[in-house]
Amino acid sequence: MSAPTQSKRLTVAGFARLAAAKPVPESGTDELEADQFEAGALKAGTVEAGAVEDGRAGRRVDVVTNAQPATGTSWASRLAARVAVTDILSLVVVVFGTQAVWLGLDTTVVGFSGSRSDLTVSYAVVSLVIVVAWSTALLLFDTRSFRVLGAGPQEYRAIATASFRVFGLVAILAFLLKLDIARGYILVAFPLGVLALFGGHALWRLRIRSARREGRYSSRVLLVGSAPSTLAIACELARAPEAGYRVVGACAPLSAVPVEIDGAEIEEYETVDDTLAFMRRIGADTIVVTSGDLPAPEEVRALSWGLNPGTEHLVVAPSLVGVGGPRIHTRPVAGLPLIHVETPRFEGRKLVVKRVFDLVGSSLLILALAPLLIAAAILVKMSGPGPILFKQERIGINGKPFMMLKFRTMAVDAEARLAELAVKRDAGNVVMFKMKDDPRVTPIGRFLRRYSIDELPQLFNALRGSMSLVGPRPPLPREVARYESHVGRRFLVKPGITGPWQVSGRSSLDWADTVRLDLYYVENWSLTGDLLVLWRTISAVFRTDGAY
Repeated sequence: MSAPTQSKRLTVAGFARLAAAKPVPESGTDELEADQFEAGALKAGTVEAGAVEDGRAGRRVDVVTNAQPATGTSWASRLAARVAVTDILSLVVVVFGTQAVWLGLDTTVVGFSGSRSDLTVSYAVVSLVIVVAWSTALLLFDTRSFRVLGAGPQEYRAIATASFRVFGLVAILAFLLKLDIARGYILVAFPLGVLALFGGHALWRLRIRSARREGRYSSRVLLVGSAPSTLAIACELARAPEAGYRVVGACAPLSAVPVEIDGAEIEEYETVDDTLAFMRRIGADTIVVTSGDLPAPEEVRALSWGLNPGTEHLVVAPSLVGVGGPRIHTRPVAGLPLIHVETPRFEGRKLVVKRVFDLVGSSLLILALAPLLIAAAILVKMSGPGPILFKQERIGINGKPFMMLKFRTMAVDAEARLAELAVKRDAGNVVMFKMKDDPRVTPIGRFLRRYSIDELPQLFNALRGSMSLVGPRPPLPREVARYESHVGRRFLVKPGITGPWQVSGRSSLDWADTVRLDLYYVENWSLTGDLLVLWRTISAVFRTDGAY
């Protein structure tokens, strides 16, 4: 194919609903519509560099724009060093600060009980040893690895594990050597140090996730596999730029017609050597194998042998979608890394834990928010005729209906006017009706909706057991009538006052994303996940995204 006169930017029609990837320069570009791709296969709008297969023409189209020299993971080393400095400073402040406050700044020493000698050690030395040992443990447990930084729970678990090991070692040494270390000093320094590390990493996480949305602090990924699997993985990675994987190229190891894009002729990549050369030419540092059939197992092994240790990485993506980490266990059998996926169970201890969590949480929130509930009730009463509470039938666990409570935010004839407004919808999706400026909403109701205050009476639903603090959005019967069969899995758990839908954009999400979020929650529920959703709910309420 002859070179085009202008550089072309590949856009995928139907993917505009996803967050845009970092665009290529606008000067001298054409928009090349690629409607042959199914919706959801790639993240919206632009592909910075990649290779995808044109199913109609039977060829692979390589897109290489803004290629950079291979940089390895030098950014990861620099980032880890900066985080290490933060960690060490936090530990120095906490440990030596605890010593100063608890023991004073005098020449307090640690003695050896039962020793015939007068051997003593200054607490300053003990504090220094603790800081050094703690910092070393954080390094050994990979708390600053680029695979962990910004990952959230995995990152905090690594910090907690390293910290427990250090103070377990301190306790053992103190016992064996009969050191008279002040218990209060240890009991204060340990939790404060862990909290300081958590806080520091939380701030770094915010910065890292923000930078990754801009394309920085990310691994540059070359996707290798069949076209369908490559597109699917590209879609998933594009949905979560915060994960730190930015697709800069793709290679389908099939016979293909070379295509010139952006004035460059692209070769066919049928061998491992070609793939490695392509990887380095576009500046990728990570190969992601997207399918189990292409390339062949021996070629995957050869790819791993051809990578530079420490700076180039191989990732194999299994054909699993919507499965959380706690359900996945890798077990090597006869040299094969088999992946065991636990079947989700919604019974026994898990149900008891969730019910206790709902009872305690809803009771405490009702007591804490009682003044706000009373104030909202007064405002609703003053807003016009009609009841304070709006009761509406929703579908709950196991498909059973229940009456959900909300503060009334609409005029009393809201339901009667629904049909005439359905054709004017400007939000929501094909199943859920939403309008950004719904004329049925009262001025007071608009304020209550903006900050989700109208949802607070659902705390009584959670207290009674028809709802949970966290769970899928409770649907209307008319919405359930339009569900596909697989969507019914959301009824395996109780609907929630808040949930993945509420903290991820609410009414601004389309139906596919709504279902994906709810089903992921159902399949991978955990108490830790519920706590994270509740934490994210606080910021979501004040951001007011999709609240109308």
